[in-house]
Parts: sequence; C-alpha cells; structure tokens
Amino acid sequence: MRAANGLWAALALILLPGDSHALREGDCEVCVSFLGAFYRALQEKNVEFTSNSVEKELLKFCKEAKGKENRFCYYIGATSDAATKITNEVSKPLSHHIPVEKICEKLKKKDSQICELKYDKQIDLSTVDLKKLRVKELKKILDDWGETCKGCAEKSDYIRKINELMPKYAPKAASLRTDL
Repeated sequence: MRAANGLWAALALILLPGDSHALREGDCEVCVSFLGAFYRALQEKNVEFTSNSVEKELLKFCKEAKGKENRFCYYIGATSDAATKITNEVSKPLSHHIPVEKICEKLKKKDSQICELKYDKQIDLSTVDLKKLRVKELKKILDDWGETCKGCAEKSDYIRKINELMPKYAPKAASLRTDL
C-alpha cells in the first residue's frame, strides 16, 4: 500500500509542471519588441537567413538603437563597448526562424538583466497638463525629441520650449491641445 502511494506521488511530481521559464505578459518587453522589429527588417531586406549574415545585420541594427534598445544590444554584446558577447544566442535561432519570445526566454536564462529592461511610460502630450509635470519629466520630453533647452532656469521656460516644439515633434498632440 505504501509503495503504491509513493508511486502515485512520484508520478504526480513528474506530470505536474515545475518552475516554468515561459515568459509572462510584460516580461522581456524590450527584447521581444526589438527582436521582433529586427526580424521584420530582415524579412523586408530579403536578407539570407544564415547565422553570419543575421549577426552582421544585428550589429548594424544595434548601431542605430537608442535608449533601452541600445542597453539591450549592450547586454547581448552587439555594441562596441560591450564586455561579453552572446550575439550568436540571437543570430543562430533567428536564422532558423525561431520565435522571438523563445529566443528571449533563452536569453533570460543566460542573463536575467535582459528581461528586466522595460520601456518608460509614454506621456500623452495631448491630454497631460504640462504645469503638473516635474522638471525632470519636461527635460525627458525634450531629450526624447533630441532637443535641449539652453538658458532654461524655471519650469515655465521648459513648458514654453515644449509648446514651441510640439507642432514639429508631436503634431497630433499639438492640434488636440486646447490650453495653448
């Protein structure tokens, strides 16, 4: 009787899923979106899907990456200043058309920092009250646009600069704003 109970317990442990490494919603956000965009770009360019050609294209793609995507490229070793290089963990599976989610799962096992990258929350410029934002957030808006505010000393200076540049960088938001 004990042997049968032990056998059932062992069978249950084998059949029950253990600690799964599957990605949950929101995990590896930067990895999945970057590699997805990269894969689509490879398909559009009609690149030959060999490990070497995919790796060369990855290095080119990473040169143009900014922000969180650049940090992702650094983690996988696709930037010139990276300490380690695991680009083959990306290029080889992509050359075999393995889904990017699976590649990111594998990368997560190699370096957990890769899946800790998350995009910053985007500010909806059409509805936000700029006066209620912090100066740091106003500076970030300008920085995202590639602009600086020379001579800005007060919050109102940053708001004025954002309102001046909004039609250029966010025309839809500028047309929807009513507080101008």
